[in-house]
Amino acid sequence: MELLVIFFAICLQIFLTYKKVSPFLSLLVVAILSGLFLGMEPIQILKSFEKGAGSTLGGLALIICLGAILGKILETGGAAEKISLTLINGFGQKNVQWAVLLTGFLIGLPLYYNAAFVVLVPLVFSIAAKAKLPLLYVAIPMAASLSTTHCFLPPHPSPVFLVNSFHADMGKTLMYGLVITIPVVIIAGPVLGQFLKNIEVNIKSFFVSEEEKTGKQLPAALPSFLIGLLPVILITMAVIAGSFMPDSGLKKILLFTGDSTIALLLSVFFAIWYFGIRAGKKMEKTMKWLSDAIAGIAVILLIITAGGIFKQVLQDSGTDKYIASFSEKWQMPPLIFAWVITAMLRVAIGSATVAGITAASVVTPLVASGVASPELMVLAVGAGSVFGSHVNDSGFWMFKEFFNLTLKQTFMSWTVMETTISIIGLLGVLLLDAIL
Repeated sequence: MELLVIFFAICLQIFLTYKKVSPFLSLLVVAILSGLFLGMEPIQILKSFEKGAGSTLGGLALIICLGAILGKILETGGAAEKISLTLINGFGQKNVQWAVLLTGFLIGLPLYYNAAFVVLVPLVFSIAAKAKLPLLYVAIPMAASLSTTHCFLPPHPSPVFLVNSFHADMGKTLMYGLVITIPVVIIAGPVLGQFLKNIEVNIKSFFVSEEEKTGKQLPAALPSFLIGLLPVILITMAVIAGSFMPDSGLKKILLFTGDSTIALLLSVFFAIWYFGIRAGKKMEKTMKWLSDAIAGIAVILLIITAGGIFKQVLQDSGTDKYIASFSEKWQMPPLIFAWVITAMLRVAIGSATVAGITAASVVTPLVASGVASPELMVLAVGAGSVFGSHVNDSGFWMFKEFFNLTLKQTFMSWTVMETTISIIGLLGVLLLDAIL
């Protein structure tokens, strides 16, 4: 009975998504109906709503908001553009793929996918035009970097939600994610780009001329890099301190500043000062950056909250043990089971974030039972969430329209790239599971 309820709940979520109903509303509807059909009393469902919303927001609201603010300040303050140009000029045209790859990776760490994509698209067109290189040869490494950071690394919404849901260690998840990300972006970026360079694409775009006319004064390179990467640096130092340093005052300080929320908060303060106040911007304008950033991710935050409520309803309905034993009935390893469930949802729903959130509702009991590493489960779900992107994914259409591709070309480039990231990511997770 529980299996049928979960199956129809997921099907309903897919149907409502197909009908363009906001995932925030559809997840709440699905949570209510799931609770009722699983035998919960209405008052129990209401308590699950309160508990799910509280536990979800309590663990990630500040992280997501602060991450969005940092990304917005880096973008508006010119740091993102400075990082991009510095890397491109440093690597030279011969190694332009690797320059774009690293640029996308560094920009993709603090910025959300859509914002980072829009920031880097003009640069891709400009490089391809000036160096007379095939457009997809340059574009694929950039897109692969952004997509990989989006699905694997905090403080992006889906990984943060999964870390919170599975009670994983944020620092370990980040470290494991970085280990997996390196080979993934190389294979799905420059290597795949080599195979796609013969696809002819019209390189003419208003982005090229726009980029050439850009004349705003950019900040210095060193502070742009340092502030953009400061959260990663602080979190990494905390992991090292917690693993190797003896108890001391310095260790306590590093563990405190390396907490995800504190690391992002400190980075935001530095960014406000350097790119705002120090640059001569009025406090009112700087604070508007904060408001715009939070407004931009408000819907994402609501969707994640609704996903947390759905997860809580499934847990409170007593399906934990049943779901935990489900992978054993299939005789499927938990990490592979999580990837398969998430990949199926991704293909059906389209949104990587919603697919990851919905899958978390199903696989959380596996983590709670102790049969899988919470950190590796985050990465397994993250890998599944980018599998087989096609016409129901907004990212598919962004890539197609911005780069003037046909549907066939988009399938051959974007869809293949996303699927490559997903499969190589899963192999990386399984390899880490065998080693750790």
